[in-house]
Amino acid sequence: MYSSSSSAIADAPLVREPLHAPVAHLVRGGMIEGTHYGSVVVLGADGEVRFQLGDIEAAFYPRSALKPVQAVAMVRAGLPLDGDLLSLAAASHSGEERHLAGTRRILELAGLTEEQLRNVPDMPFDPVVRDAWVREGRLPSRLAQNCSGKHAAMLYTCRLNGWSLEDYLDPGHPLQQAIAEIVEDLTGQRIARVTVDGCGAPLFSVSLHGLARAAARITTAAPGTPEARVADAMREHAEMASGSGRDVAGLMRSVPGLLAKDGFEGVQVAALPDGRAVAVKIADGANRARVPVAAAALGWAGVDPELLTEFQGEALLGGGREVGCVRPVRSLEPVVVPACA
Repeated sequence: MYSSSSSAIADAPLVREPLHAPVAHLVRGGMIEGTHYGSVVVLGADGEVRFQLGDIEAAFYPRSALKPVQAVAMVRAGLPLDGDLLSLAAASHSGEERHLAGTRRILELAGLTEEQLRNVPDMPFDPVVRDAWVREGRLPSRLAQNCSGKHAAMLYTCRLNGWSLEDYLDPGHPLQQAIAEIVEDLTGQRIARVTVDGCGAPLFSVSLHGLARAAARITTAAPGTPEARVADAMREHAEMASGSGRDVAGLMRSVPGLLAKDGFEGVQVAALPDGRAVAVKIADGANRARVPVAAAALGWAGVDPELLTEFQGEALLGGGREVGCVRPVRSLEPVVVPACA
């Protein structure tokens, strides 16, 4: 079983061209039409690697899959949120009205306004919600951008600690330094590189192995700790951490105790309460491969395959009928039955 913090922090992973491997095939009419490359790691409850494919040790950008770690750092720094608002602080939300309302509530608790957010204005992430905004003539906003809950929580954390608000996204800001410290603590390794994420916040590069380790440490932490508070909030309010109909929320509803978080460019991390964890990176960033590969990895981790049947990937259509699918490579399928031959 994991401890809630690492006893030693390893050197940063190497920045190199990742040695990705085939992780999924696009199958049409019984033939492989295309191949998605990537990397996969499965950790056992003891923290040991039970399965790996591709390059799990190269430095990479976890994107929004790192948000639970960022939320833990903010709670450690005094952020008093729980429940739906803490889930929103770790969210890549869909831009539904509940997400906008929740972000406003966080700002109100901090005594701040939307104008103080520094994330990039955007339309809602969910296509149905976005289309409704277009029909109504609504413009991009910072509240609608999928990271607004995290940014509101960052501002609230700064206000509570007396840190400056205008430059809270600067990597040298006390908030970002505190987050970087917890990233290294939970992943067990030094940060390899810092850049800027799509929302404007600092983005820390670790390894896929380190990301899985961090998720496991969050889910195995003692009740009441910042890690456990974040895990409980996200699992109990999965739609606030993502949105209605999102696959990551569906995974958390379907697999008891599972904490799951996705990230742009084909990243997925998930962990169970006993420390079993998986992390996936799809090299070309394809969501159509992320979901079935993550489901297969969870099967490898011992999750009941019956709980994963709806996550085997979307059907491939030809002439309006199903003619194939995206199928994980055979080495990833010791348990989960593929959706197509």
